[in-house]
Amino acid sequence: MEELLIVLNKDEDTISIVDAKNKKEIKRIDCGHNPHEIAVTEDGKKSYITCSLGNEVDVLDNDNFEISKKIEHEDFDFPHGVGLTKDGNKLFLASTYSEKIFIIDTEKDEIIKHFPTYQRYSHMISFSPDGKTVYVPNIGSDNITVVDTRKEEIVNHFPVGEGPEGVAVHPDGRTIYVANQKDDDLYMIDTEDYEKLYQRRLGKTPIRIIFSPDGKYAFIPNRESGDVSVIDTDFEPKGEPWEVKRIPVGNWPGGVVFNHDGSKSYVANNKTNDISIIDVETLKEEERIDVGIHPDGIAYLTK
Repeated sequence: MEELLIVLNKDEDTISIVDAKNKKEIKRIDCGHNPHEIAVTEDGKKSYITCSLGNEVDVLDNDNFEISKKIEHEDFDFPHGVGLTKDGNKLFLASTYSEKIFIIDTEKDEIIKHFPTYQRYSHMISFSPDGKTVYVPNIGSDNITVVDTRKEEIVNHFPVGEGPEGVAVHPDGRTIYVANQKDDDLYMIDTEDYEKLYQRRLGKTPIRIIFSPDGKYAFIPNRESGDVSVIDTDFEPKGEPWEVKRIPVGNWPGGVVFNHDGSKSYVANNKTNDISIIDVETLKEEERIDVGIHPDGIAYLTK
């Protein structure tokens, strides 16, 4: 089985394909302007890549690693966060400056619906584990938009800290984690009533959140302090989420992903042009893999 990383190099408009086992780049391909975020289909056949300054979504064929289609829309204005429904039939996309949500049919790779959030700078897409809800952080409104994926409409907004960007739902579905980049802190929100349960300090400018497959840890890259906050989601003896370590990595860490069994994590370092490999058992950086200029979005793929 091949273990691959798909890495988006923002400042050179390329995609690096990395052999995760042998820790080296094996292919680099051209894509649209300024690729930011990526979502891989459950069957691993395709990846959807938002090229934010190019105002397009590139569809990557993961069999040959070539761009098979470009999706465009007149209302794209910095398309950014993406995520797939559980059945893989639809892709949800947040377009930051047009402040709209787009829904794409993944069989035809065509936009079938879009609607405004009426909030400022709608930036990322994060699904609940059951796939029924999408959470969209609005950087300029300091809140999160709640979208019902069955109705395909907005059902709520709730306030968080300043400049929310990273958002993810714990695998147990009970808690939403939100990284507030201007406040340098983390909110843990109850999914039932959207009330804040806990608040924790982080490093400087936290921008993403990803949970380990078992839900034990949340990894949060802190862009300006060059490290990753490790949150133990059920820290003993109190049973509260707590930062148990801050792992130094490269400059301007961005995208983070775990491998299939959660033994390794990979962090894209925007300003050192490399990928940090973190051993999840020791919570230490092992080594780095060189990629293109300004790597950010990253995905893990097995073939």
